[in-house]
Amino acid sequence: MKRYDVIVVGAGPAGLSAAIEAAKRGLKVVVFDENPKPGGQLFKQIHKFFGSKEHRAKIRGFKIGEELLKEAKEVGVEVVLNAIVIGLFLDKEITVNIKDEVVHYKGDAIIVATGASENIVTFDGWTLPGVIGAGAAQTMMNLHSVQPGKKILMLGSGNVGVVVTYQLLQSGCEVVAVVDAATRIGGYGVHAAKVARCGVPFYLSHTIIKAEGDQYVTGVTIGEVDSKWQVIPGTEKHFDVDTICLAVGLSPMSQLLKMVGCNMEENSKKGGLVPFCDEYGETSIPGIFVAGDVSGIEEASSAMIEGRISGVAAAYKLGFIDKEELEIKTEELEKALLSLRQGMFGPENKGKNISQTEEGYDVSVNLLKKGYLTDEEVIKYPGVKSIKGIHPVIECSQNIPCNPCQDACPKNCIKIGEKITSLPIVDEELKCIGCGLCVASCSGQSIFLINEDYEEGYTSVTLPYEFLPLPQKGTKGIALNRSGQELCRAEVVEIKSLPAFDHTNLLTIKVPKEMGMRARFFKQV
Repeated sequence: MKRYDVIVVGAGPAGLSAAIEAAKRGLKVVVFDENPKPGGQLFKQIHKFFGSKEHRAKIRGFKIGEELLKEAKEVGVEVVLNAIVIGLFLDKEITVNIKDEVVHYKGDAIIVATGASENIVTFDGWTLPGVIGAGAAQTMMNLHSVQPGKKILMLGSGNVGVVVTYQLLQSGCEVVAVVDAATRIGGYGVHAAKVARCGVPFYLSHTIIKAEGDQYVTGVTIGEVDSKWQVIPGTEKHFDVDTICLAVGLSPMSQLLKMVGCNMEENSKKGGLVPFCDEYGETSIPGIFVAGDVSGIEEASSAMIEGRISGVAAAYKLGFIDKEELEIKTEELEKALLSLRQGMFGPENKGKNISQTEEGYDVSVNLLKKGYLTDEEVIKYPGVKSIKGIHPVIECSQNIPCNPCQDACPKNCIKIGEKITSLPIVDEELKCIGCGLCVASCSGQSIFLINEDYEEGYTSVTLPYEFLPLPQKGTKGIALNRSGQELCRAEVVEIKSLPAFDHTNLLTIKVPKEMGMRARFFKQV
């Protein structure tokens, strides 16, 4: 039986982070993962992360995965892949299925970071080929460069649903609708806005009635639901699709913890069955720790911090660091974790109907229902100012923990304030130089550069663009408004693609002068 100081189950963001922190303190660490590649969900995530510098904000998920793997290798973490942990026992022994052989390992501490699995909903035809999970769609697109389908309906408007919808559009798929039985969009408004301005409609208070087709999906029927979640007769709508994508939540993969006898609780706010644990992630069984989604569903940024806390705590448990180092490091990490848990999407606000921001601005009902701010609403927020010359317009209207725009601006034109969740403010007294760094750094793609004085009769709009093929300078097309409707003729006058922008191209279009505050996307024709 091979022994290690620390055994980590799961090579995702939480598991790798835990392993790194333990190994940095001199512990012999091994990580087991059932997949052929390490990194968990990170390598499917091509979008930029929210948060601040300490949370790796504005860095794409797969890049963060690469950084973690490099760091783990440098500190001597052993990673064993295609290794399914099938047993966890009280003496901190595990059994692992490796190449059809069951192998026993013993650890002085165990960190379980098994993540979560996708939920499923059943409806008539749900077993037909063509009904897939959002995670499966991401795997196909972002790991294997395969389109999940040509014409797709998304069920679920949480962050996973709207993020994957946008990635489906990027891969060249047509998304006919985003459907959700809830009365409001569950994901960040900026994610929904990206989808809406591409022309994808949202159907709230709707659910799938039937997937159509004999051998595979050929269509889908949805219907509106009442307050008791019952379909209202006569509200049926049909779409011709070849794929139905499900993004209906995640459940912690806590089976190993239940097997070993950890005290567990069924907690709907955390996603399902989770272990009781202390502030260090230690369960009711001394020496067995948890980190990431297995202890409660959150974003990958939170999972990484939780992993680091558990790794440090395991080092203390085994006598590799003293109490002072434990407290100093965990205080720093908990402060970073707390900042991510603030705002209207924080755990304490789950399920609450928040009608105003922290600053007292009304939350847009249209954004929650249809995915976009109206022309009348957008001008009420502090990031939208009427300024002569080129200037940023920040259409950020919810308290989300994110501040890369403030750090990106070399002239300090953008300010967030003391709280990371505060709405960004444009300082009218400072001169914008039009560098576009704020546009490229915005994880929610909600910043635009406007120049009403571009030329006689025209306004220029610089917008983030992450679609291929890139239009060329001089390309004429159609400007779309926030709802994805055709607005006016537009011409591409500049394209910037710099390494500092990390594959967020800046597309500058010129539109008739009065359309500058309405044009938010460019469609090639």
